[in-house]
Amino acid sequence: FCYIEEIDGASKNYCDPSFTQYPCTAGKGYYGRGPLQLSWNYNYGAAGNSVGFDGLNAPETVANNVDTSFKAALWYWMTNVHSVMGQGFGATIRAINGALECNGQNTAQMQARVGYYTAY
Repeated sequence: FCYIEEIDGASKNYCDPSFTQYPCTAGKGYYGRGPLQLSWNYNYGAAGNSVGFDGLNAPETVANNVDTSFKAALWYWMTNVHSVMGQGFGATIRAINGALECNGQNTAQMQARVGYYTAY
């Protein structure tokens, strides 16, 4: 809940062309936005379909529209995280950012996430 947009997000490429159902739009960035920092073209596309915004052509809507931002975060949580809640906070980290923060990778970022959890 600290950032509306990922720091330096526009400089990062979160387009995975293997997800042909959700093709990237030229000139659009699929970097982290909103309370859960929604990222990647496939998440923007699926969230948009589910909550009613054009996630591929207007991903900035997640940062610019409060209702859409909340709906996208809730969609991500219910789709990817809710089912592991009973397994502890570490399981939610794995569900949200496992490829980047689990199994000994990027321990500083993982520790920062734990710090946010305990602070809030």
